[in-house]
Amino acid sequence: MSGRFRIREIWPALAAAATLALAAPTEPFREAAAASGLVFRHTNGAAGRFYMPEIMGSGVALFDYDNDGDLDVYLVQGRPVANASSSTGGNRLFRNDLIGPASSGVLHFTDVTDQANVGLAAVGMGVAVGDIDNDGWRDLYVTNFGSNVLYHNNGNGTFTDVTAGAGVDDPRWSTSAAFLDYDRDGDLDLIVVNYVAFSVSGDKVCTDHAGARDYCPPGAYAPVPARLFRNDGSGTFTDVTVASGVSRGYGAGLGVAVGDFDRDGWPDIYVANDAMANQVWMNQRNGTFEDRGFLSGAAVNAGGRPEGSMGIALGDPDNDGDDDLFITNIATETHAMYINDGQGNFDDARVRTGLAMSTAEMTGFGTNWLDYDNDGRLDLIVGNGAVNIIERLRGQPVPYRQHNLLFHNEGQGTLRDVSEQAGSEFSRLDVARGLATGDVDNDGDVDVVIANNNAPVRLLLNQTTGGVGRTSGPGAHWIEVSLSASSGNRFAIGARVGIVREGQPVLWRRVRTDGSYLSANDDRIHVGLGTSDRVRAIEVEWPDGLRESFTGIAIDRMVSLERATGQHATTPK
Repeated sequence: MSGRFRIREIWPALAAAATLALAAPTEPFREAAAASGLVFRHTNGAAGRFYMPEIMGSGVALFDYDNDGDLDVYLVQGRPVANASSSTGGNRLFRNDLIGPASSGVLHFTDVTDQANVGLAAVGMGVAVGDIDNDGWRDLYVTNFGSNVLYHNNGNGTFTDVTAGAGVDDPRWSTSAAFLDYDRDGDLDLIVVNYVAFSVSGDKVCTDHAGARDYCPPGAYAPVPARLFRNDGSGTFTDVTVASGVSRGYGAGLGVAVGDFDRDGWPDIYVANDAMANQVWMNQRNGTFEDRGFLSGAAVNAGGRPEGSMGIALGDPDNDGDDDLFITNIATETHAMYINDGQGNFDDARVRTGLAMSTAEMTGFGTNWLDYDNDGRLDLIVGNGAVNIIERLRGQPVPYRQHNLLFHNEGQGTLRDVSEQAGSEFSRLDVARGLATGDVDNDGDVDVVIANNNAPVRLLLNQTTGGVGRTSGPGAHWIEVSLSASSGNRFAIGARVGIVREGQPVLWRRVRTDGSYLSANDDRIHVGLGTSDRVRAIEVEWPDGLRESFTGIAIDRMVSLERATGQHATTPK
């Protein structure tokens, strides 16, 4: 085996036990939150006043806080908007006991919130994950209606609130946030998206077409710009919102995703604004950004109108090597699909890809690309839930419930709605908000956690794979890749990973935790290989521009690659 890298194989016995002794799967996903100890119910605190923050939250993070090799879960809680003294139990951290000292070889979660000191009680919204000080431990940034909180991971199972000292608070209504190294100096900066200037004292009364009281649209309040914080590398951040040019873009921001839209090696930022033009912040490589939303074609729909944009799935579903954008919208608009030409120019392709018809009645929030059947093409999952009363549900206790959507990537630029064939979890009615993806049970396929508004969390375990050497069907293989660096950006956030196969397109994926809605995803790269039974090489483009190749790697495994230990390294550009 050439090159110096580490391969961590899934324990065969553990992987089999982690399925909780399931019979042969008949549906691609099985709900297992309560059965695995992930017991959490979101409470929005609604009491009939229709305060806007009630209907918008909240998010979820999948991340390995204790570095034991499995994904833990952080869930954001709400509370009554006008009663700061009322508590609904606060946010919760659940430790995954699949691996580690407490492991029994069975997927199980333990609530460790109190020990970890992360049980913030607030009108919670979202969460972002990143290692702010490059100590090798993932930290948390929690957004709220009100002041935000940065939790530093102490590396011993506990966290410390370092918000004040770090200088990253924003007392407005913040929604999604993301860590990125926009200046490529080796430490993670922070983009925080804000929604509108809502206040309890300035609450407005809004009604629906039938004259019934309902939640206001975003246009009832003034939009608010995002905020960009530069990491100074010493535990503190500097607010560079004005200096970077980000302050020039006002919008009712809900979603944020980081990619490299023009393939110049520098991270760009996409912000989804509710009922306002979306922003495509292109990195000028000098500390500033320019909004090219309208010029890029991804600010509004093909008719030139802004839409109720909420969640973002950023990925490469057409396997052409660039970042495409899927945006969830409000009912009657259809969800949007923007195809990138590789230069940062986007084409609204929702109709020809097959997405428009299935999403016309849906209000979407959390979403992500995932290859749920390991065939080498990225599929799509969407969490839906209305923000205004659904007419056919009028009079019911929760008239906002909708079912979620699953799309199978058919290749040739089309996505097929397979929700009706995907089983009970895609016929269940909930008010989905945050959604995060990752291999929760370490069995070689991608699972999903969905945070529902005023309802229990859902854990959708993927049943298509069975562990080491076992595949989702005849010849369907996979590989999972985690990157590390001995210094600088330790988890290589923003790196680009290419899986090279014989006679097949290179499968490019990006290391990222951002996207979706109010949520943070697994930073490991999962790639379905389809019928390819070997990988010729793994190409890595590190965040600082270093490029290198790793060879001699087995498939149907989890593989850890360390920076500057591969072959054919080229100088950073």
